[in-house]
Amino acid sequence: MSSWRSLLLRIGDKSPEYGVSSDYKDHIDTCFGALRRELDLSQSEIMEFLLMCAEQLPHKIPLYGTLIGLINLENEDFVKQLVVKTQSKFQDALDSGNCNGVRILMRLLTVMMSSKVLQPSSLVAVFETFLSSAATTVDDEKGNPLWQSCADFYITCILSCLPWGGAELIEQVPEDIERVMVGVEAYLSIRKHTFDIGLSFFENDDENGKGLGDKDFLEDLWDRIQVLSSHGWKVDSVPRSHLSFEAQLVAGKSHEFGPICCPRLPSPPSVPSGVSIGKQKHEAELKYPQRIHRLNIFPPGKIEDLQPIDRFVMEEYLLDVLLFLNGCRKECASFMVGLPVSFRYEYLMAETIFSQLLMLPQPPFKPVYYTLVIIDLCKALPGAFPAVVAGAVRTLFERIADLDMECRTRLILWFSHHLSNFQFIWPWEEWAYVLDLPRWAPQRVFVQEVLEREVRLSYWDKVKQSIENAPGLEELLPPKGGPNFSFGAEDGKESNEHVLSGQLNNMVKGKAPVREIISWIDESVFPSNGLEVTLRVVVQTFLNIGSKSFTHLMTVLERYGQVFAKVCPDQDKQVMLIAEVSAFWKSNTQMTAIAIDRMMGYRLVSNLAIVRWVFSAENIEQFHTSDRPWEILRNAVSKTHNRISDLRKEILSLKKNFSSAEETAKEAKAELDAAESKLTLVDGEPVLGDNPTRLNRLKLHAEKTKNEVVSLQKSSEAKEALLAQAMEENEALFLLLYKSFSNVLIERLPEGARTLHELKSAQVDVVMAVDPEEPSSMELDNESQRPQNSQTNGEKKGGAYNVGEKEQWCIITLGYVKAFSRQYAAEIWPHVEKLDAEVLTEDAPLLFRSSVYSGLRRPIHDA
Repeated sequence: MSSWRSLLLRIGDKSPEYGVSSDYKDHIDTCFGALRRELDLSQSEIMEFLLMCAEQLPHKIPLYGTLIGLINLENEDFVKQLVVKTQSKFQDALDSGNCNGVRILMRLLTVMMSSKVLQPSSLVAVFETFLSSAATTVDDEKGNPLWQSCADFYITCILSCLPWGGAELIEQVPEDIERVMVGVEAYLSIRKHTFDIGLSFFENDDENGKGLGDKDFLEDLWDRIQVLSSHGWKVDSVPRSHLSFEAQLVAGKSHEFGPICCPRLPSPPSVPSGVSIGKQKHEAELKYPQRIHRLNIFPPGKIEDLQPIDRFVMEEYLLDVLLFLNGCRKECASFMVGLPVSFRYEYLMAETIFSQLLMLPQPPFKPVYYTLVIIDLCKALPGAFPAVVAGAVRTLFERIADLDMECRTRLILWFSHHLSNFQFIWPWEEWAYVLDLPRWAPQRVFVQEVLEREVRLSYWDKVKQSIENAPGLEELLPPKGGPNFSFGAEDGKESNEHVLSGQLNNMVKGKAPVREIISWIDESVFPSNGLEVTLRVVVQTFLNIGSKSFTHLMTVLERYGQVFAKVCPDQDKQVMLIAEVSAFWKSNTQMTAIAIDRMMGYRLVSNLAIVRWVFSAENIEQFHTSDRPWEILRNAVSKTHNRISDLRKEILSLKKNFSSAEETAKEAKAELDAAESKLTLVDGEPVLGDNPTRLNRLKLHAEKTKNEVVSLQKSSEAKEALLAQAMEENEALFLLLYKSFSNVLIERLPEGARTLHELKSAQVDVVMAVDPEEPSSMELDNESQRPQNSQTNGEKKGGAYNVGEKEQWCIITLGYVKAFSRQYAAEIWPHVEKLDAEVLTEDAPLLFRSSVYSGLRRPIHDA
């Protein structure tokens, strides 16, 4: 990397490029000197790289803005071109709905205005364009209020710029900025307050509309800006590097920023209905999502003493680093601990990362990314961050009963993975009291599931060793054992089934072809033993052969899949097949899930068969005490969803290739026609004037391109047919899934229960002793970060769980109804009319319908 690139990239960092200096002025001087020397030789490269750095390291934008201001003093034309390019990028980001691009470029414009590069009136014009579009959008007559999320985004962009340039705007164009602020206030008065209960981290936030009176994100940001304004626009978290060069920058020429245009939004549904409105609102919220949902983990006294606006700015910094450095975990952690602020922010950093990890409906990136970042932060800040993370875990554990089911699953997966990177060390004795709780208590189930996941990531004895300070927890470890093979030699039996299994095993060892094995089953096994025995022998024997490793299992399923398909050709038999797989791996949830998932991948079992099996009596009884049936159900629904997503991507790619091929074919045909039209007269007879060899080549090329078009068209039609079939299967899957949920909930929900609070307050069969004097809130001491109300000797502590088993079963099942509805909302919405007609009828339990509606983010009153 050339020197100027390295200096641009590392500006503001503690890096070799800048030696021991940590002063922003020194960094800017050094970097500007290098850029000035290169400017005549590498103008376009410098412009591209400078804008790229500003866009992808946005916490350094004040430094880049100052640099641009200094360059403006030397080379006005260069900066004018940079402003034009920024305007072009800004319009492209608006047109494509690139929310992060718009937000970051707005910040860059604000900083360039502060550095005298951009005229303040140009920035105000952008604000007013956004303000006008937002106000029109939420107007019932002129706009489309269903797209309020887009209008809110525009207003958020305006307000989020002000910490970076509010002081300069007030100083230079006070009347203009006051007009903008009045406009924002007017917008806030006509928009609808948003509280999306479907996206709450905690279930108890949903009860009785709690949260509706709280400020939503935009209202909260407006309040922070108001406080900032009353404090003279002083922001500790934003470097004001341009002030060090103010005497120079004031001599620069300020440039105009060209007009921008907000994209036209869709019109309201021509036939308004609950479904058509819901679909369009869902589309709008997908395109313009709220960037952060705050998860308040720590008590206010533990969060760093920040001004309201500084918390917002720090969240912006942290989220930007997570966004632009995803895939570069080491760099990400390095930038997160080296942000340009003078105060400590470990608690806020932990809250922000956990809010992203647990964000609903899904985190911006795969959960494993946040896991790796947290691990690297613990290593980068060994004296501080591990204790903060431990405190967050303890707090979330205290509230696990109220945590959304999707969040709970993610927390389990994260925590087990995190511990596997730190020798599984955790003070388990603090949680030993869960053994005194009912087996369905969420805290007990949480510990059980974490230990089960740890065994998957290591091995049983290692995990047992890690809980030696709380040996009683061994009771919650999964069974230590391999497959449950029914026909082993150690059984000492020699039944008919043992003999058949031995024969089949010998055939596999002898590499008998699949056709021969199927013939043996048809002629010698099935007629005299029936379906159940045949199925048990085939499944148990093949799975035993494949039980040594994942690779062995995959090989068996791939090689002998036709045998399974022959024995279990329809859905009823596939349900029996899945049950036999589960029985074989009853001591190993992971292998059960993998085997069933692969069988679905090989089309040996259908997703409908898996749903039917999950809702069989044996599994229903585990709904509130184990993740086993839910993991298998999640895999089945996800695989169906992924198949549809893959087909859509393939069709889109084929369409692009088809358009390109059509263009190529037209050009080839035109070239051939032109060659054939060139005739000459030889001895009075017309003959082709072009070289015959070239003509033949053109004919072959034209024919080839034509065939390519035909081939792509056929491929596209075939994929379209597959997609239509997959959509039908998807509809059948969700209909069966929700009918199954409805049926089991009708049987178990108490009559008249209308809220989860009522369920939790119902008369219970088991009442645990609770000491009312003991605090249930999470308080961490200053040194060890250990809860003050925990017991280090493993004794039971206060706050025992007192919800009955039937009620807990209903709470968990309803939680999963909401989680599935929310996660697959985009795939469910096309089938909502049918769901409404066949499942979500008045006969369905109100709590069930409310959970579905909440997950789909439909108004609850529709239920």
